[in-house]
Amino acid sequence: MTLRLVEFVVAGNEASDLLPVRSPALLRAHGARRGFWTVLDEGPVERCLALLLERDDGGWVAHHVAADAGRENGRTEDGEALAHHDGWVYVFGSHFGSKAGPLRPRRAFVARFREEDAAYGALPVHVVRNQFRLHRAVNDALAAAPLTPLPPGDRVRHRFIVETLARGTARAKSWVRRLAADDVPLNVEAAAFTPAGTVLLGLRFPVTAEGEPILVELAGVPDMFGAQPGWPRAVGAYALTGVTPPGALTGFRAVTPTPDGGYAAVIGSIDALGKGSVLLDDHPHGGAVTSRHVRFRWDVTPDARVAGKLVAELAPFHHVEGLAELDGRCYYVTDEDHRVALWID
Repeated sequence: MTLRLVEFVVAGNEASDLLPVRSPALLRAHGARRGFWTVLDEGPVERCLALLLERDDGGWVAHHVAADAGRENGRTEDGEALAHHDGWVYVFGSHFGSKAGPLRPRRAFVARFREEDAAYGALPVHVVRNQFRLHRAVNDALAAAPLTPLPPGDRVRHRFIVETLARGTARAKSWVRRLAADDVPLNVEAAAFTPAGTVLLGLRFPVTAEGEPILVELAGVPDMFGAQPGWPRAVGAYALTGVTPPGALTGFRAVTPTPDGGYAAVIGSIDALGKGSVLLDDHPHGGAVTSRHVRFRWDVTPDARVAGKLVAELAPFHHVEGLAELDGRCYYVTDEDHRVALWID
């Protein structure tokens, strides 16, 4: 595969995920024929939304979107996944922590906005922080599923679970009751809504004991934003099979629906090399893994498996953070130091 590179500098940040713009009004406002949303590095979500736009003359530009989360301004970080549903764009936080732990409540959020509003001034963003409710629902689904997650090593469990419980208890936080000593830390990296209105969350960690990536299906995500908010519930947890190299660990980096009713995804390393990851201290064979473009259909077997198919090896890239299949072409965004790199096939 030969890829063409388009580079951007957007507030000195790296990018996560890649979501096609659906609003004609937004494209017109920027004189663009196509575009993608991306979410930037680890600042608050209202400061981390950006558009990558192909202008009518064929040139590409980046636009850092001005947004306002109201009373939640400055209270989130580490937006990772973007998804369309029912006229809204949803942003999912990682629900993780720094690479050395502990878990961070600011990363346990879901936000949403109407993309057309970005054409008319500061973009209103509705943020809901869930105080580890999603962590609890996903951990319960993993425990009930007929698959075995890779057990966290002792260092991971201590840094991410034990230390989070200790800090929350010391500060009398109500969310400590939603954590348990035998939980696994979650790193949410991908999301896509199904036709039924549920969400498929792609986890970078945990993976299965066989090293395969895990999807968790959630119902009720839009209910978080109602006048009387409800909380998501997990429908199930599933392993994506047939796409992980032998002896490797691969987690999700991106998931997106495809026009034929299936899904495309990027899988890759469970964490970045050379950045002090305690996940890789405990699981070193999960780092030196290059990214892969895969596809699957939502056909779940009784033992909670979904068969995947390899589309393309994305070597030498280790950090493909998003993809889109649009108008017969594939677009990828990579996590680069202090730049946004868009690759087009």
